[in-house]
Amino acid sequence: MRLKGFAIMILAFAFIFMLFIFLYDRGPEQQKQLMDSKSYSTISSFLDSVEMGKIIYVEIHPTKIIWKSKNEDWYEIYAPPALSNNLNFINKLHEKGIKVKIVAQKPTPFIYQTLITWGPAILIIIFIFWLTKRQAKNASNQIGSFSQSQAQEISPANKKITFEDVAGCEEAKKEVQEIIEFLKTPDKFRKLGARIPKGILLIGPPGCGKTLIAKAVAGEAKVPFFSESGSAFVEMFVGVGASRVRDLFKRAKEKNPCVVFIDELDAAGRHRGAGIGGGHDEREQTLNQILIEMDGFSTSETIIVLAATNRPDILDPALTRPGRFDRHIVISRPSLKDRIEILKIHAKNVPLATDVKIEEIGRGTPGFVGSDLANLINEAALIAGRRNKTSVEKIDFDDAKDRVQMGLVQHILMNDKEKRIVAYHESGHTLIAKSLLHSDPIAKVTIIPRGMALGVTQSLPEEDRHLYFKDYLLDEITILLGGRIAEQILGEGITNGAKNDIEKATELARKMVTEWGMSEKAGLIFYSESKDGIFLGRDIGQVKNYSEETAKLIDEEIKEIVEKSQESAVRILKQKKEILKKLAERLLEKETLEANEIDEIITVAKIDFSKLKESL
Repeated sequence: MRLKGFAIMILAFAFIFMLFIFLYDRGPEQQKQLMDSKSYSTISSFLDSVEMGKIIYVEIHPTKIIWKSKNEDWYEIYAPPALSNNLNFINKLHEKGIKVKIVAQKPTPFIYQTLITWGPAILIIIFIFWLTKRQAKNASNQIGSFSQSQAQEISPANKKITFEDVAGCEEAKKEVQEIIEFLKTPDKFRKLGARIPKGILLIGPPGCGKTLIAKAVAGEAKVPFFSESGSAFVEMFVGVGASRVRDLFKRAKEKNPCVVFIDELDAAGRHRGAGIGGGHDEREQTLNQILIEMDGFSTSETIIVLAATNRPDILDPALTRPGRFDRHIVISRPSLKDRIEILKIHAKNVPLATDVKIEEIGRGTPGFVGSDLANLINEAALIAGRRNKTSVEKIDFDDAKDRVQMGLVQHILMNDKEKRIVAYHESGHTLIAKSLLHSDPIAKVTIIPRGMALGVTQSLPEEDRHLYFKDYLLDEITILLGGRIAEQILGEGITNGAKNDIEKATELARKMVTEWGMSEKAGLIFYSESKDGIFLGRDIGQVKNYSEETAKLIDEEIKEIVEKSQESAVRILKQKKEILKKLAERLLEKETLEANEIDEIITVAKIDFSKLKESL
């Protein structure tokens, strides 16, 4: 707006300047009522009028002639500059009795000459100076704002989130209740000499509701909420992050009492001095400033700092010591009951059909966190919208769950041989899973390519698992290897389609031996290799913490587990070869089989893997 106003001012000044030139050029004696008709527009017409005696008065100017006729009319024509010096022309006018007046060109005043010569240049210089000054001021403001915190502030007057908007996380809610009470009535605690923790660290997998809990704390306490990401403190220039931390806590102290929330704390709070060649100066200065600010709270300030991370193992110890983030609240994946409550909250504004049962959806989504469940409902609503429905039906939720868990349908054209191999591969997984005692029930099997897979066998646990028994893990390895064994039984050659299955089976066997103490020969010793990246907050460590002989023993134990599981898969599939063939043919025919259709084909007794292993 200021630039627009200045431009208008410049244009107005230029208009006044040109008007001044125009008025100066036309003196008072020349401001006559002139008539420039077509009959008097040339020198010839002027000379004809002279000969006919129609003119009584003539003014000869340097570039024009103005004359007066006997009818008292004034006329004007342009003439050559040398006409005023032509004596013959002047004498001729005098002979005809015409009064002649020669008007010489006036000398240009100094001010007028200065304005004509230097006016435009002065205007340009003024404009450039103003523009440069404005840009410098804007740059200065940008530099100042660059070092300021960009934290979002949510005031109590705005729409706030409370515990009514947070389902599950009951333990976390109980943990933060005293924090809410402290924010509401701090004097009650101070009179008793109690010291509420300055920092609370929320730990949990991505999407489990850490940010939501932090907002709910501020909403329940009805205090301002400042939210900032840990990565927003770390910039290319050293010192910017520390300046932003200072500005954030300065703003927080002005709004005391309040809640300050730092999301993804590990981005700025990793171990100092880690990695090749030392640490990261900018991040370490930022971390130091966070530590100083948290130590700088006075007893009269009621500021609670909440932080969230899913990598507490890489945080600097100075952050987690008493007096800083000394209270840790773990927010785990929701249980079945919590998932149902979360689904009810997210489905509050979604029109559901009568065949939709929230309990069934919750039971069919083990391991899903809050963000996964919200995404599931949104995907179901989008699918229903594409189908021009007025409500979301059960089939929409089923398709949305398949899309979330198995990926998008890929329109890949496979030839008959490839399709047959994929059908046998998935049938092998399914048949072994239906045959083993400790395996999860199979909910669906399909040979329609989804995501990165050409076929998918989907299992559905009957309940949430918190502990994994050895028998269950051995069954899982056997199921994973069943696809490759089924390909071998088909006899058309083996493919690379079992790569992911072999990788998962090997990883499970390795963890059983090196981490979970499930090998008699390896014993109850933790052999796991260090997998922390050297730039993830850890120093360079030894790759292995055991001898070469132990490494050989570990490899032998892993191989033995995988081979015995392979032998069990071979035995099961060879004994039930006809059922395998029938299941594969039905898959080729329908491409997707649900749980009830699988049960119609596979009606076999469950086998205990441990007894099967002993008989091998």
